Amino acid sequence: MAMLALEDGRVFRGRAFGAQGVLCGEVVFNTGMAGYQEILTDPSYAGQIVCMTYPHIGNYGINSEDIESSRPWGRGFIVRELSQRFSNWRGQISLDRYLQEHNIVGLCEVDTRALTRHIRERGAMRGCLSSFDVDPHELVERARCAPTISEVNWVRIVGCTSPSPPSPLPSEGEGREGVRGRGDEGEGLHIIVVDFGVKRSILKNLQARAHRVTVVPHFWSAKEILRLDPDGIVLSNGPGDPAILKDAIRTARALIDSEYCPIFGICLGHQILGLALEARVYKLKFGHRGVNQPVKNLLTQRVEITSHNHGFALADLPDELELTHINLNDGSIEGFRHKKLPVFAVQYHPEASPGPHDALSLFDQFFDLIKSSRTCPSARI
Repeated sequence: MAMLALEDGRVFRGRAFGAQGVLCGEVVFNTGMAGYQEILTDPSYAGQIVCMTYPHIGNYGINSEDIESSRPWGRGFIVRELSQRFSNWRGQISLDRYLQEHNIVGLCEVDTRALTRHIRERGAMRGCLSSFDVDPHELVERARCAPTISEVNWVRIVGCTSPSPPSPLPSEGEGREGVRGRGDEGEGLHIIVVDFGVKRSILKNLQARAHRVTVVPHFWSAKEILRLDPDGIVLSNGPGDPAILKDAIRTARALIDSEYCPIFGICLGHQILGLALEARVYKLKFGHRGVNQPVKNLLTQRVEITSHNHGFALADLPDELELTHINLNDGSIEGFRHKKLPVFAVQYHPEASPGPHDALSLFDQFFDLIKSSRTCPSARI
């Protein structure tokens, strides 16, 4: 009998699958009906045990095309019913085997509805997941002694450590690297991605619009980044509490002050830009994780159904920032833009993967902003 023990003393029992072991992490839930392999390989889930609310998981297996990084980053995986067989023309191995190969503990035959309701009522919390039948009180104590999500710099773990030269998109088994645009597309534009845990789908969308994309480490200074002469800078998604990333926040402020080129922040990048501009960040009770979050664009008055994965949000935007997007479920800030400078950001994932493509146009808006800045001499120093 395997089990999950939460720090508040609640215990959920089930059957183990995947790898064997005992691990701790922040327990969160995702409401997506599909996309489990993108979720597992999204670096933003580093340090977390993910519970899927959709009851039947694993039925289309795992393929090498839909992964978002070179390995899965979720610490543990919880499902109601695990499909031991998969049926999809792209499927290559089962979810069970995939977790075994990557040493990730899974738990199935769990009342995931009860677990999700508990997290919604009590908030995301630390948990200890065990594939063995052990004393639940011991697991509860281990959960209580585990570091919180705000006490570990997860970006340091998932981010690259050296800049990548332009190269083809990485394939299965390769690391996250820079990508080269196809032919002469992008009119020679060079995009720098600051890697806090970037998803491959973000790189693919940039590749489709730029001539060259280079990924640089999150700890690079503004001077090092600007030395590469970018036409645009993207601050990527990533895991954990943005308040830990003091150096990255200072770098973001320096990039903004340089007025060198347009800047686009996604998810964690949105939070870092907000903190650099003196907004406030706070932890959401249980976060936004799923593919069906309604976001209202205040500039167009249109509603987009979007993909989310974050546990923190911004508040108290300074006067120099204009609120552009809000979450229709809880009213939280989903996007802003600078009133004078070519800087904007969104809290959600325009690349989706998984999820609807309502927000893909944000990449086009970024490149339109780059092109308009290039034609205005005063817009670039």
